[in-house]
Amino acid sequence: MKNKIKERKGTSYLGILIALLALCVVLSFASSSFLTVSNLLNVSQQISTNFLIAIGMTFIILLGGIDLSVGSIIAVTGLMMGLMMKSWNMPVLVSILLGLIFASAIGLATGLLITGFDLPPFIATLGMMSIARGAAYTITQGQPIYTFPEGFLAITGRYGGVPVFTILIMAVLFLIAAYVLKYTKYGRYIYAIGGNENCARLSGINVNQVKCLAYVISGFCCGVAAIILTSRLDSAVPTNADGAELDAIAAVVIGGTSMNGGEGTLVGTLIGTLIIGIVANGLNLLNVPQGAQRMVKGGIIVLAVIVDVIRRKRNQKA
Repeated sequence: MKNKIKERKGTSYLGILIALLALCVVLSFASSSFLTVSNLLNVSQQISTNFLIAIGMTFIILLGGIDLSVGSIIAVTGLMMGLMMKSWNMPVLVSILLGLIFASAIGLATGLLITGFDLPPFIATLGMMSIARGAAYTITQGQPIYTFPEGFLAITGRYGGVPVFTILIMAVLFLIAAYVLKYTKYGRYIYAIGGNENCARLSGINVNQVKCLAYVISGFCCGVAAIILTSRLDSAVPTNADGAELDAIAAVVIGGTSMNGGEGTLVGTLIGTLIIGIVANGLNLLNVPQGAQRMVKGGIIVLAVIVDVIRRKRNQKA
């Protein structure tokens, strides 16, 4: 019985890893530019925002929830940091810390709406998405903020051609989150609630507290993503990260995390993010129009969900 529970918690990601490798092989033949060092470094930087969001989204989906507000949180957080640095002349480090607190606070507000008022996560996060995006347009009257201090731009700068700090930030956040999910009591509570919320509540788990903290984690990850994206673009605009929630959800689902909760791993999310990023990069190299790219991405998401449904049915029969 114990082994079966472990199997349900640690969804196998061998299949998607093989799919990732096969995708790389196909694209290497389709485009001579794909396997170049410069292109692979570009991919690592291009996926950074989505991967950081997807880390927080994994916590949410493991609970059986969803967060549609992540892109809007990134946009409004980036603008707030921009105002602090450019208009209020605040130091870069202070602006970053306050930006992270601001994004986490939005996550907390979302969590309280869900747990305190028993709102469905879809409705609560949809409302927060509109509120945060509207705030992003209101803060600067729709105007962009750009030309940030050198210390802020250095976060995504390249050293020897490598985006050192970007990769380091992704690695540290990934390792911390993976440790929390695998080795801490809170991580076990996440899986327990996603597997069966009623049983988890009857077992004495404070379900509302676990859910609230998960949305705070998601908000914090959005804050980190806002730092990376704003620094890389050297601009904060209200439209930043528009549609980012779809890419994050896609990465998590493709990585094997069940939309019903209770099953999935962050390693799977990493592979799912790489698949999304490499598909987008490969299609760009092949000059595929944006419309067709969206169709391909949508098809991948649908296929991933179909695979998840089939796998769950097989597990239930077993």
